[in-house]
Amino acid sequence: MTAEREARPTGAPVRRGRGRRPADEVRAEVLAAAGALLLREGMAAFTIERVAQEAAVSKTTLYKWWPSRGTLALDGYFHAVESTLAFPDTGDIRADLTAQVRAFVRLLAGTSAGRVIAELIGQAQTDPALSAALLERYSGPRRDLAVARLRRAQEQGRLRADADPRILVDQLWGACYHRLLLPNEPLTEEFAARLVDNLLRGVAA
Repeated sequence: MTAEREARPTGAPVRRGRGRRPADEVRAEVLAAAGALLLREGMAAFTIERVAQEAAVSKTTLYKWWPSRGTLALDGYFHAVESTLAFPDTGDIRADLTAQVRAFVRLLAGTSAGRVIAELIGQAQTDPALSAALLERYSGPRRDLAVARLRRAQEQGRLRADADPRILVDQLWGACYHRLLLPNEPLTEEFAARLVDNLLRGVAA
């Protein structure tokens, strides 16, 4: 064992070598740092400089991949919450919708993610790059996953063939965003379960 290794305290961080890191590794570290900073401190404290410092990369590297602070924040957010928003497919459409919408509500109402996505949606109204990224990389793919699951249920005969999956998505997740952004009523898991129940039962007398 060398003297340098003997001198280093147990658990001390290992310094990175000067070798060039693979781009995928750098990108993953940036997204992890961005997501952690965003959920910890919100958009007000989120800057390109802070992320570059925490991920140990240059600002030039960040601007090469993300044209604005908002687009980096969005990708960092999704990196942090992606596993929580996984869409199950057990073959039981009621159980799958209830599980997914409840997980979504739990994320929005029970963690800082709700405040962050509300801030991102607000900033997207005046940031064209963020607005486009929000549609292309977050809300669009999330809608596609939900629509695909609903269409499989239609093919299995579990939902009416004439129901429009895109409108069903708006009825479920749109209602959650409504309570997040205009909180006249609480956003709860009970609300999520009742949303699914009302949708599948219908409300006509």
